[in-house]
Amino acid sequence: MTIQSFFPPQRTLMGPGPSDVSPRVLSALARPTIGHLDPNFVAMMDEVKELLQYALQTKNKFTMAVSAPGSAGMEACFVNLITPEDTVVVCVNGVFGMRMIENVNRIGAKLVVVEGEWGRAVDPQALEASLKENPQANFVAFVHAETSTGALSDAKALCAIAKEHDCLTIVDAVTSLGGVELRVDEWQIDAVYSGSQKCLSCVPGLSPVSFSDKAAEVIQNRGIAVQSWFLDQSLVMGYWSGEGKRSYHHTAPVNSLYALHESLVMLQNEGLENSWARHKTMHDKLSTGLAKLGLEFIVPADERLPQLNAVYIPQGIDDAKVREFLLNEFNLEIGAGLGAFAGKAWRIGLMGYAARNENVTLCLAALEEALKQ
Repeated sequence: MTIQSFFPPQRTLMGPGPSDVSPRVLSALARPTIGHLDPNFVAMMDEVKELLQYALQTKNKFTMAVSAPGSAGMEACFVNLITPEDTVVVCVNGVFGMRMIENVNRIGAKLVVVEGEWGRAVDPQALEASLKENPQANFVAFVHAETSTGALSDAKALCAIAKEHDCLTIVDAVTSLGGVELRVDEWQIDAVYSGSQKCLSCVPGLSPVSFSDKAAEVIQNRGIAVQSWFLDQSLVMGYWSGEGKRSYHHTAPVNSLYALHESLVMLQNEGLENSWARHKTMHDKLSTGLAKLGLEFIVPADERLPQLNAVYIPQGIDDAKVREFLLNEFNLEIGAGLGAFAGKAWRIGLMGYAARNENVTLCLAALEEALKQ
């Protein structure tokens, strides 16, 4: 058999990610590849750093994009900051909080879990109580926007509580960056990671991260080597913060960084607050239409992510058949439930370029027909 070139179908991506990629970003991918130490590429890296600082609302010097997906950004934060001598309080209200637990366990640090209800925001009072019971804790980790349930936690309040107990914070902003309010410096977040394929509407495979000066100091002064050579940020620091020069660490994904640069330029042109407002407007239109179809949200309105809408599957409806119908008849992708919501929920994404009127209209019309079928 002779294998031919691969040409994917044209889909509308309204699942939990990846999201629809703008034609501008796809076009940026096709630009000529140059060397990862080329002066022009180095200058572009500086612009990516500046654009990420804007998107994250931070002046952190150590802000960059890990050359791997959001899961690697998560691991980079954990393995660089935490040692086996540390005590880490992890707030869990979904699948991605559980992944934080996995990181802490693999490092061998002491783990304290604040168990929350799936489909609800993290309870600040529960975190406060846990920190009082564990005064030795020096890290607090939580998911800002829980992609598995569509719940949005109050990162500002949780970070304030952590600071009162002298803890550094590690925050998962994979689904929140660009879609809802996120202010790294004002909220005193010490380490934050995200993904390129959610509300930034870039291609998958890059993870924006940012470390506060205090977190960077911890990384530079840790007494033992980081478990991962590739994710050792003390080595990568010299690659992303060279002030006109770069020390070689790895071959950066040149064209993917073109794409991230373009997506961040688009975010800058729209304006961060305007992007947050657009996601909320599209969510309101979608939620009104979903209610008319009899679909109920899992998350209460005041704790709900506008860009990730988790709804219960109606009684008697076949989850897989509906998603298959949408894909085959409308080239529309929505997401299945994860973890406790597997087979019980759909996750409908309105992220980045996908948060548009035509997508909301298509999704509602397609779902209506699918439910009738």
